Amino acid sequence: MAGSAPATAFGQAVIGPPGSGKTTYCMGMSEFLRALGRRVAVVNLDPANEGLPYECAVDVGELVGLSDVMDALRLGPNGGLLYCMEYLEANLDWLRAKLEPLRGHYFLFDCPGQVELCTHHAALRSIFSQMAQWDLRLTAVHLVDSHYCTDPAKFISVLCTSLATMLHVELPHVNLLSKMDLIEHYGKLAFNLDYYTEVLDLSYLLEHLASDPFFSHYRQLNEKLVQLIEDYSLVSFIPLNIQDKDSIQRVLQAVDKANGYCFGVQEHRSLEAMMSAAMGADFHFSSTLGIQEKYLASSDQTAEQEAMQL
Repeated sequence: MAGSAPATAFGQAVIGPPGSGKTTYCMGMSEFLRALGRRVAVVNLDPANEGLPYECAVDVGELVGLSDVMDALRLGPNGGLLYCMEYLEANLDWLRAKLEPLRGHYFLFDCPGQVELCTHHAALRSIFSQMAQWDLRLTAVHLVDSHYCTDPAKFISVLCTSLATMLHVELPHVNLLSKMDLIEHYGKLAFNLDYYTEVLDLSYLLEHLASDPFFSHYRQLNEKLVQLIEDYSLVSFIPLNIQDKDSIQRVLQAVDKANGYCFGVQEHRSLEAMMSAAMGADFHFSSTLGIQEKYLASSDQTAEQEAMQL
């Protein structure tokens, strides 16, 4: 390592289902961080990611390519991607050699969208664990499409996936509702936005599901899933519109608090800001209310009236 480079590095592991906006997030966040004066290195860990819109410091495609694996081993996209991650896990010396000259940068890892990699497959978790041994402090930034909030069944599914990911990845974790500007293009929310971001009393969602003839047959299963989510009480979300600087700033504050960057010495920080982060004094209600007013259509009806109609 260079003598002037700090021993500890910080970064984000950007994960989430396919199409949730991970690559767009990496591009937008990298531009925002550079505007703040941070030296940023974006690392593509997705072998299926082609035509990257951002400047890539390290590309796993140099080590292993998905199309080559599929052709050589006669695997489909899913099996090929799992093999690529296992191959990367077995060749972490290559990754470390690529990251070593970038020590002192803030890292953004653009990860594959294969859901099982973050819920039960061991390769990606092992890679993150090894990075921690290299004194690289990561926060898992988990993106899910915000429009899932418009469907109670899909929202419960998202909660289960987010919880499983948090427990499996074993990193400080920030969940994001991405594409907030499109949230009501697929339907109207039954409740205020903070109901979904703070994951409030889910029994109201069960009542919605019970009114559906299909889901009424699975009421007991849904009750158990909701009970599991509430027993852990780990999942919450931060709304994100990657084109809104204020939205990106709120996300970055949460990420910096999670991985400890806000307590470092890379940038000037006031004691007041550090104590605010330490005490958790970043109140989200007012910001969530502002986001609701910005992206959700106003209604003269109360949430209870809308729920009764649904």
